[in-house]
Amino acid sequence: MDGSIARPRPLLALFVRLLAAAALATMGMLVKLAGERGAHLVELIFWRQLTTTILLGAGLALTGRLALLRTERLPAHARRAAAGLFGMIFTYGAVLLLPLAEATTLGFTAPVFATLLAIVLLRERIGPYRWSAVAIGFAGVIVVMQPFGGLHEGVTLAGIAVGLVAPFMVAFISFQIQDLNTTENPWSIVFWFSALTAPVAALALPFVWAPHDLVTWGLILGMGLVGAAAQMLLTTSLRFGSAAVILLMDYTALLWASFYGYTIFDRAPPASLWLGAPLIIGAGLLIAWRERQLARSRVHSGE
Repeated sequence: MDGSIARPRPLLALFVRLLAAAALATMGMLVKLAGERGAHLVELIFWRQLTTTILLGAGLALTGRLALLRTERLPAHARRAAAGLFGMIFTYGAVLLLPLAEATTLGFTAPVFATLLAIVLLRERIGPYRWSAVAIGFAGVIVVMQPFGGLHEGVTLAGIAVGLVAPFMVAFISFQIQDLNTTENPWSIVFWFSALTAPVAALALPFVWAPHDLVTWGLILGMGLVGAAAQMLLTTSLRFGSAAVILLMDYTALLWASFYGYTIFDRAPPASLWLGAPLIIGAGLLIAWRERQLARSRVHSGE
């Protein structure tokens, strides 16, 4: 498979994205388990990024496709890596500070933040549909987290704040990746992100390094492998289907997170999560639908 856009295969794209959602939820579970056993956030980020760099680099080398990593936009990759590293700190931090289901649900607000960023970064005019989606999305956050009442067990205001910065960064990074996609191969984008951030995380390792037992190292290794697989599955899904079509599969991560939370961490999601999550998911789907309608109208008008 070369660096060009693959032939659309929507059913395959949906299946691959379904696997990606499961892998991301599994990675979150492993991050939380490893964190509870003493693994530091910086350690987890380092091993995740190093594993991705090695696996992707080796895979491309073995298949004779290292040329796909050639780039003339290293500064753009570096800016994406800096934002991505910052985003990973908050994404992993949310998993460590919040129950899995709540952290996963907050992550679904990324399309809402992307809409708000489009106003600031792209000077885009937002109509009533997308403004309604923004309002519905944040109403869902309030229903899930109940920040003005009694917080659920394991939920803190700090955790909520970290959990909302994470999807904001995901939304911000999506604009950077969109720009890189105009000239760069998807594998190049993934590789340079991991290759540029792993050394930065390594610089902080001496300050947070701690001895671990074999079980903890197994969790860290598993987290790195599953995280690398998730990254590759996400990239592959976008080669065979549009983001608007496969978005629904991302929300199945909530089912996995709830399952892991109940079976591994002995915590059933509160009733408010099942009331608020549909609002957040509905907001994301409304934004995706409206984006698709606007894209079609631009094509028909010849823009």
